[in-house]
Amino acid sequence: MLISFGCPVAGAWAEPETLAAVARRADELGYHGLWAFQRLLVGREQDLAPVYRSVLDPIVALTWAAAATRRIRLGVSVINLPYLSPAYLAKQVSTLDVLSGGRFDLGLGSGWSEPEFLATGSDPRPRGRRIEEYLAVLRTLFAGGESAHDGELYTLPPSRMAPPPVQPGGPPILLGGGADVALRRAGRIAAGWVSSSRASLDEIARGAAIVRAAAEEAGKDPATVRVVVRGAVRPGRRDESVPLSGSWRQIRDGARRYAEAGATELFYDPNWDPRIGGPDADPKTAAELGEEILTELAPD
Repeated sequence: MLISFGCPVAGAWAEPETLAAVARRADELGYHGLWAFQRLLVGREQDLAPVYRSVLDPIVALTWAAAATRRIRLGVSVINLPYLSPAYLAKQVSTLDVLSGGRFDLGLGSGWSEPEFLATGSDPRPRGRRIEEYLAVLRTLFAGGESAHDGELYTLPPSRMAPPPVQPGGPPILLGGGADVALRRAGRIAAGWVSSSRASLDEIARGAAIVRAAAEEAGKDPATVRVVVRGAVRPGRRDESVPLSGSWRQIRDGARRYAEAGATELFYDPNWDPRIGGPDADPKTAAELGEEILTELAPD
């Protein structure tokens, strides 16, 4: 199982110097990737976790991280595709892939926040057909040359988008979602599945099995399917409901349980610790704790 790390994008430690320093240090320590996530805004009536209250844009944050690194991969888990036209996202993604030398992984979801749907004038429905058509438009744009698409939900007039991504065919696309139909879709049409921060070990194991079975049914090698897990990490007091909590040894033991559940990549995400990703935390203390986590949990 590959070991990656959550980028400083939320709360107190999401500052320019900290983001660049964590990216460089993660690169040096041999982490496989850095992962960001998306949250546009929080509605007045929404009662969301502290981690969602102040969040950097993931594409911009990962571009900043790319400039500070040379080897480590860069991923987003996830961008909610209804918020952006596929042509606009394809341009952003291709640009980041070019600037990073082909190091980007694209996670996509259909969203869940009603205030964000209203603010972006978007609608996730019909979810399945929207996701499938969106990916078709992305892939025709990523292929280079002249592209066109005339579909139910999206239209792309005959046109060219340049420069294309560095990675042939574009960055790997992973899909989020926890419902069976979403898991099967991830196995069938994407490079794999990226879990939510709320998924339990049992849900990871079940999801991985469904994704791989769907991939095999679609004629793909299930061994190549990626299962990327965001692991909310909380050093200090052990909480049995948080597998990556407690001492460093207990956290590493928890990571092994994710590997046994079928994960191909785990990223330790400190953003979910309110001492780090909370908007009211002390930035210096948050950065120091994030650096300690980064160092103590570095890949062997």
